[in-house]
Amino acid sequence: MVRFNPKARLDRSRVRDVGGSGGGMGGGSGMRLPIPGGIGGKGGIGGLILIIVLVIITQCTGVDLLGGGGTSGSAAYSPARLGDAKDSGRYDHCETGEDANEDPQNCGRVAIENSLTNYWDTELGSDFRPEEALITFTGSVSTACGGADSSVGPFYCPADETIYYDTTFFDQVLEQQLGGPDGGFVEYYVLAHEYGHHISNLLGFMGKVRTQETGPTSPGVRLELQADCYAGLWAHHATETEDEAGEVLLLDLSQEDIDLALEAASTVGDDYIQRKTQGQVTEESWTHGSSAQRKHWFMVGYEEGSLDECDTFAASEDEVLGEG
Repeated sequence: MVRFNPKARLDRSRVRDVGGSGGGMGGGSGMRLPIPGGIGGKGGIGGLILIIVLVIITQCTGVDLLGGGGTSGSAAYSPARLGDAKDSGRYDHCETGEDANEDPQNCGRVAIENSLTNYWDTELGSDFRPEEALITFTGSVSTACGGADSSVGPFYCPADETIYYDTTFFDQVLEQQLGGPDGGFVEYYVLAHEYGHHISNLLGFMGKVRTQETGPTSPGVRLELQADCYAGLWAHHATETEDEAGEVLLLDLSQEDIDLALEAASTVGDDYIQRKTQGQVTEESWTHGSSAQRKHWFMVGYEEGSLDECDTFAASEDEVLGEG
């Protein structure tokens, strides 16, 4: 189990919860289903089939190739957008690592965001800026990439550099509908994956996804696997991350935590999702990579501990497949 340093101070400045007041749904585009786990349309596991249809270019670039048009109405973005919705106060009690140990679901989320921010600041130096915000919501939320509701899994919107998710996703979708694992580090892995998309955006890799091409070695899959690798890279260094005063944030990250991350990565693999929804696997439609690919690239980051090793765009096809 993850253990946080009780002496560490938490920075809540980028973590907000807008409850059910996030705004109405717009007709926008953007990164709407970042991992194969969002429930589309009417809900239920049948809605997962939509993941196979949506292409990574729409998810990650803000360019609408699915005919959705630009953002409009309540989904339109302004520099003040993130301050428009009232903070529910969900994280107001999260002040120390001890709070994170006592409330790993809420304060642990703040602590992990702090850890990710500290790690990537140290790793990238002047190339780094933190995400604009981590926004949790219920019901619906308006973003610079358009509107999203609780049927959408956790996602990163590059247009406002913000991570969004409905926190019920983990129990209602990942665990209950997909049969995925339950445990604190499952969510931390997903958060690290979404933060990884922010890093890909900062480093220019997101701009390499320019077509609707899908398949196990397509640019979109390479981008998703890079985010998994970045999540593993953070996990490798997580116990070295510090608060602003130099106190270590995480005291321990166990093998059990890593196993939970790998199980979660397996659950959101394209092949697993397709078997669950279609009863068959169609590799040519993959947008995120297979269970084996996602586990492999998380472990590349975790075992190698090197940023360069996560350059999935420079990797050969065999390497992307985890066979190199």
